[in-house]
Amino acid sequence: MKNDIIMEVKGLSVSYKDNKVIDCIDLAIEKGKIYCIIGPNGCGKTTLIRTMSRSIKPQEGHVFLSGSNIFKLKTKNVAKKMAVLYQSNATLSDATVRELVQYGRFAYKEWWKGSYEEDTKIVDWALEKTRLTDFQKRKVNTLSGGERQRAWIAMAIAQKPEILLLDEPTTYLDISHQLEIMELIERLNKEEGITIVMVLHDINHAARYADELIVMKDHKIFKKGDPWTILESDVLKSVFRVEAQITKDMDTNKPIFYAKKVI
Repeated sequence: MKNDIIMEVKGLSVSYKDNKVIDCIDLAIEKGKIYCIIGPNGCGKTTLIRTMSRSIKPQEGHVFLSGSNIFKLKTKNVAKKMAVLYQSNATLSDATVRELVQYGRFAYKEWWKGSYEEDTKIVDWALEKTRLTDFQKRKVNTLSGGERQRAWIAMAIAQKPEILLLDEPTTYLDISHQLEIMELIERLNKEEGITIVMVLHDINHAARYADELIVMKDHKIFKKGDPWTILESDVLKSVFRVEAQITKDMDTNKPIFYAKKVI
């Protein structure tokens, strides 16, 4: 594995009963980049991210984290390098924001002994990064959707991970909270150097914030590349069955996609 590759997927296949959901995927994730996985419903996006996070064990293939087979690593060793957030995070909702974020430090404890000084500093840092310092005594279940998602992200980054996997982090949020979460993710990447891999439905969000798009179709990776390469090709037509107009966002120089009609 090259030094700039933090995660690598080789020959990955996953089946549910007789249905193949991931079909022989190869994928390399470089350090310090933001990747967005896009594709139509049912193409295998969530299954891929769950297998990369070792929540699902593949029938074939391997996932390597910093060169080591992720399925052979101890949970705490994985947690020190990788944090994961899925769509639904219902557990611990009765905890305070600070208590939730403290759970992100579990990988650094041999057993629960309360907060160490280093843990306290990192929890404070995670709250500050997600702009939740003033909310730390609030119960998670009293927060708005955007605030709650920031709290879960704070818990994830309290692990001090090198890579963060996110499954549709803006689902169920209104437009302003979607932008808030996407801007937070971008800051974590640019300021902290955290590699980001996330599943997104919104193609424009993906194009605006990602360094590379990973397009899935029929349980395979159809194409991978920078947003301009992807959106200016025939991918939208081939994968999403739409004709599109592409313009440039003058602030970011990233492409903006407008669907014109279904093919």
